[in-house]
Amino acid sequence: MHLQAAEGWLELGDHIEASEELEKITTQSRTHPDVLEVRWQIYAAAKEWEAALDIAAALIELDPDGPLGWVHRSYALHELKRTSEARDNLLRVVEAFSVNPTMRYNLACYECQLGRLDQAKHWLEKAFELGEVRKMKLTAVQDADLEPLWKEIGNL
Repeated sequence: MHLQAAEGWLELGDHIEASEELEKITTQSRTHPDVLEVRWQIYAAAKEWEAALDIAAALIELDPDGPLGWVHRSYALHELKRTSEARDNLLRVVEAFSVNPTMRYNLACYECQLGRLDQAKHWLEKAFELGEVRKMKLTAVQDADLEPLWKEIGNL
C-alpha cells in the first residue's frame, strides 16, 4: 500500500511525500526491486544523481537480466556529466536487450552529446524500429540531448 501511495505522490509531482511513504515500508521490503525502482524515481525527481546511481547499481545486482537498472545507471551517469561512461555502460549490454527501444534511444542521446552524430542517428533509427515510432519522434524533437539532430529526425 505504501508503494502505491509513493507512486501516486510521484505522479502528482511530490517526491518528498513519495519518499515519506517509502520510509513506512518495512526494512526487509525496502530492497525489493519495485521499491528500489520508485526510490530511483524519487532521487531522479530530486536530481540526487549520486544516490540514483547507487540505487541503479542495486537494481542491476538484484536483476542483471532486466533492462531497468542498466538504463537508470546510464541516465544517472549522464546527468552527472559522465556521458562517455553512460554510453559505455549501455554498449556493454545493449545486445542482450534486443527488443529494448529505450536503451537505443538513450544511446542516441549520449552519442549526440558526445558529438558522434552518425552513431546517434544509427541508434535513433534502431529505437524507432523497436518502439512506437510516432511517439518517439515527437519526444526526440523536443529532447535537448538530440537538438543537433532535430532537423533530421523526421527523415529517420
